[in-house]
Amino acid sequence: MLRIGIIASSTQTVEQPFAGGMEAHTVALAGSLRERGHEVTIHDASFAARSGHAHLRLSTAAEADVSMPARDFIEEHHAYLALMTSLDGQGYDVIHNNCLHYLPVAMAPALRTPMVTTLHSPPTPWLESAIAVAGGAGGGWISVSRANAKAWASALRGCRVIPNGVSLDAWRFRRRPRSGGAVWSGRIVPEKGTHLAVEAARIAGVPLTIAGPVSDDAYFERCMAAAGPEVTYAGHLDSAALATLVREAEVALVTPCWEEPFGLVAIEALACGTPVAAFARGALPEILDERTGTLARPDDVADLAHQIGRARRLSRVACRRRAERRFSLRAMTDRYLDFYRTLVGRRPA
Repeated sequence: MLRIGIIASSTQTVEQPFAGGMEAHTVALAGSLRERGHEVTIHDASFAARSGHAHLRLSTAAEADVSMPARDFIEEHHAYLALMTSLDGQGYDVIHNNCLHYLPVAMAPALRTPMVTTLHSPPTPWLESAIAVAGGAGGGWISVSRANAKAWASALRGCRVIPNGVSLDAWRFRRRPRSGGAVWSGRIVPEKGTHLAVEAARIAGVPLTIAGPVSDDAYFERCMAAAGPEVTYAGHLDSAALATLVREAEVALVTPCWEEPFGLVAIEALACGTPVAAFARGALPEILDERTGTLARPDDVADLAHQIGRARRLSRVACRRRAERRFSLRAMTDRYLDFYRTLVGRRPA
């Protein structure tokens, strides 16, 4: 049995409905590890609040200083600083850094407890700076895809790839769709390309249901203003409701406007048996094959509309089988446990 501490977002809780794919991934992995008999603690926004580290009390002089950054920035910095200085005293066998903040990476070499960091994003200046300071030390490095590992290669070598996985019990298979429409899910922000999904569905003549948190109100309003009556917003759904929506759809659209490091929504759809029409960006060409999805030229709405028609004819059984063989939560957990044990085995007595 391992005692595992997972570092999650200090600004988002890992509660339903999830703010994004990283939170969903964290909860799924922690639950799977616990089912194997391991003890897991997640350090997220709710943990920071309970421990008193979420609300930094600064003096009036410090607040008034010209160097005072935005309040959200300094509170997030303080929460991670407090956490990192306390981790060695919490008796963990291994720490899994599953956040995007720079401090856990920069401070990892000072820990006695081994730490693994999963890279859920493309390179950022903050994380590259932390890696340069740490000298690549601090345990081990995981990328969620080969494409993302390649993007990090100039800053970090020796990065293992462990693809994300989903629960095949939670994302259940449906042999026949209930609707003839498409589904789009995720954070509703410009870089996720919701507006492109709306336009492609319109050209293809396919009804579209959108689900996810509205992270940019003005953008959401523009998307819905451009949408016709065939576009429905289902809200920010918990995982059970979202899984039902996805499995009942005929096709799932994935429309990143950036180099998507993975694309959890794509494997959620595959697990449900729902074929995917997506832009050929980031890790999506790794996730999909010719039997389970179709790839359009990035940002090409007309091509995506064409690919929707092709994807609707693909085998739902093949989609489920690909999820079972390559993207199951069980397989992902096995790979992480192997890596954890390797790090623990290297730990000095």
